[in-house]
Order: sequence, then C-alpha cells, then structure tokens
Amino acid sequence: MDRIISASGTIPGLGFGASTLGNLYRPVADDIASLAVRTAIDHGIRYFDTAPFYGFGLSERRVGDALRERPADILLSTKVGRLLVPDTAPRTQERHGFVSPMPFKPVFDYSHDGILRSHAESLQRLGLARIDILLVHDIGRMTHGDAHAQYWHQLTKGGGFRALEQLRTEGTIVGFGLGVNETAVCLDALQETAPDVFLLAGRYTLLEQGALDDLLPACLAQGVAVVIGGPYNSGILATGTRSGGARPYNYAPAPAAILDRVARIEEIADSHGVPLAAAALQFPLAHPAVVSVVPGLASAEQVEQTVKLHATVIPQAFWHDLRDAGLLHPDAPLPVAHQRAIV
Repeated sequence: MDRIISASGTIPGLGFGASTLGNLYRPVADDIASLAVRTAIDHGIRYFDTAPFYGFGLSERRVGDALRERPADILLSTKVGRLLVPDTAPRTQERHGFVSPMPFKPVFDYSHDGILRSHAESLQRLGLARIDILLVHDIGRMTHGDAHAQYWHQLTKGGGFRALEQLRTEGTIVGFGLGVNETAVCLDALQETAPDVFLLAGRYTLLEQGALDDLLPACLAQGVAVVIGGPYNSGILATGTRSGGARPYNYAPAPAAILDRVARIEEIADSHGVPLAAAALQFPLAHPAVVSVVPGLASAEQVEQTVKLHATVIPQAFWHDLRDAGLLHPDAPLPVAHQRAIV
C-alpha cells in the first residue's frame, strides 16, 4: 500500500495538542475541555493529537467524547508504546506531570502484541471506531537512557513496527510514525521501516533548528511528513522573558543562555510589532517537510488566541533581522508574509 500521508499531503496546518486535556500540571474541568475541542472545530481546526499517557487515559476519553459526532474530515492521532494498567496508589498528587484522577499507571511496551493491544484499548477509551494515525511514543535514548536498546529491540526484532505496518496495510489506520522529542531515533526509524509522519516536539522551533542538519532533509527525500509539537519549547516562546511568571523550557526552568536568546528575539519582535508567540507558531511551517504545528490547548480562549496568532501577518523584515542577528540557522526557510490557512 502506498503511503497516503506525505510531506505534500493531508495533515492540516494547525492542530490541537491534547496533552493539556490530561490535566498536564493542573486540573482542567470536563466542561472546559469539551468546550475547547468544540471551539477548535468551530474555528476550522481539523487535526487532534492525544495519547494514552496524557492523564493516563483522561485525554483520550475527553477527546473521544468531544469528537464522537465529529465532522468527517477530522484527522485523529494517538500513540502507542505505553499500556495502562490498574494503579491503586493515591491519585491526589501529580504523576509524571499529570494531575489526573484516572486509576492507571503507564507501562512501556513496544512489542508487536503491545502495539496491537494499545491500539485496541485506545479505541475503547476514545469510544470511536477509527484512529487515523498511530505514533510510537517517546522511543529513544532521551526517554529511556540505557534501556533504549531493549525497547528498540521490541520495535524492530520484536515486531512493533511490523504491527504498525500490518494495521496500515489492512486500512485500519491511514499511517504511522513516531511521536518523540529527539531527532536521532527518527533517523534510526527511517532505516527500519517506512513511516508516514514524525511528530517532533521542541526540536525545530524558533529557538532550535538542529533538525535542519539531518532529519528534515531526510524526511523530504523519503516523503515523510513532519508535524511540529511543542512550538513554544514548553512555554518560554509563549510567555517570553518578561511575564514575571514561570519561564519553562524543555519541561524545566529555562537556563540563562535560553533566557538571553529569547530576550534578543523579543527585542526584534517588539521592533516590528510582532507577537513572540505568533512568530514561534509560524516559523516551523516554512520548512517544506513540515505540514503542521500542534500546540497544546486547554481552553476555548487558548484556541481562539492560537487561531489569531496563526493568522497574524508577520513582515518579512522581521525574519531577516533574526537571521542577520544570528538567531536563526542560516539555512532555515523563512515564512512568507501572508495570512495562513488552518487547513
């Protein structure tokens, strides 16, 4: 079967990242979560990404409930690589970043049977008949350290990739790939299978463009679509350096070098009247391998703000000034100054 999703293809340009609906760092009420998804649909957003890990099933349940009467053109991705097992431990505190009441804990399993089980269980939690894209979640040394070889063996020799290929061949899913925070494992995956898409979080942003050196050219050459998650690098590119609140970068307080770099970008943004968050949201989409950007959204207000940021017209001079100041990779494609379509 030919791969349907390609760098020229079918993933909408602005997506809804639903990690927040798993109560990432703070509780989100059910009605607020539901309204956020419905508002996104009303504003033309047609791509939603979730995972079993997000709130230990909570995000999938909420997304499924909100999408059950969804328009036919909506694209849904979730993830495989973690199974949820019952957990009787107290659930009043944050676990793995989530403040979730769900009585489960995640267990890594990238094997053939684990992938198929994860897919089936996600369908049940979502309450939907179909998932379009399955992404292998958090495979790689960044997550697993010395245990990476064990889990990579499950994906390769243990049949994990074979299970995904089987689901795609039989038409159960449209495509598959990885959902990760690192580039090296994506390059490794290109040697083992024929993925359709990589959801790459935080590694091709207004702050980081190392993926230009190897991964993005490889994806273009092999027709693999790239979706950029974490376009704000965990928040620092949304809040900036002057908000007075938390200034997170890569899930931790931003170090001094990052704060300095963001402050320099802010100065140039101010000189052009450009919202920092708008620049962060739009920058990755200029690369021809990148088909979508997927920020985490937790409320109707965030959805509306994001749609406006995505559509903000940014003058070409802003991007050139960033490049001249050494704040962008010299080979990074620059966005064109026009209003962007969500789809």
